Amino acid sequence: MILDMFSLSGKVAVVTGSDTGLGQGISKAFVEAGAKVLGVSRCASTATQEMLGEENFQFVIADLSTLDPVETIINTAVEKFGRLDILVNNAGIIKREDSIDFSVENWDSVMNINCRTLFFLSQAAARQFIKQESGGKIISIASMLSYQGGIRVPSYTASKSAVKGITMTMANEWAKYGINVNAIAPGYMATNNTQALRADAERSEAILERIPAGRWGTPDDLMGTAVFLASSASDYVNGFTLAVDGGWLAR
Repeated sequence: MILDMFSLSGKVAVVTGSDTGLGQGISKAFVEAGAKVLGVSRCASTATQEMLGEENFQFVIADLSTLDPVETIINTAVEKFGRLDILVNNAGIIKREDSIDFSVENWDSVMNINCRTLFFLSQAAARQFIKQESGGKIISIASMLSYQGGIRVPSYTASKSAVKGITMTMANEWAKYGINVNAIAPGYMATNNTQALRADAERSEAILERIPAGRWGTPDDLMGTAVFLASSASDYVNGFTLAVDGGWLAR
């Protein structure tokens, strides 16, 4: 049956940024599809665990601004659930400042989490997949600014453009191991990262006027795409960044 290809039964996933927003929604989707999930976040993902149950969802607290937690994250997933099949690089931050005044601190903090840790966590997951001889799925959260320039977010634009490029590079090298590397580019989502935009009535109206769907996206809008890219239904999808944007890029 075709729907069996979308099942994640018996799979184990790591999802970063699992305490709220898109990461929480993706964790929920994976559990509903049959997977066990290890969440990673700066603070305890207790709300997600209460929602999904301890038998399905465990979490670790980690500061992804450094590479220190990378090996621990992978090892914890294997220790708790016996294996690793899926990695979702969802955690990310954004800093807003005019490019003419943009600080080194704001540049480095965004690039470290959104790009540097993302790559080395993907590398560690790929090594585990190869060790298991099982293949695997890596999904990174990109952005509309993987395709566009944006305003007042130079480090975020740079990092998300890098996510799109790194996704292609990793796919090129790791497909031979049965590892699929892809990304999702969400449109304007009602999450913590867009709170400032949504609070600005003029800016919010301008954004909504350009979205053919006429609304901000929600974590639920990413759930089906995430399950597709994590499942055997996407076994021949490699190195692609899939927009889930309400039609934003079509304009």
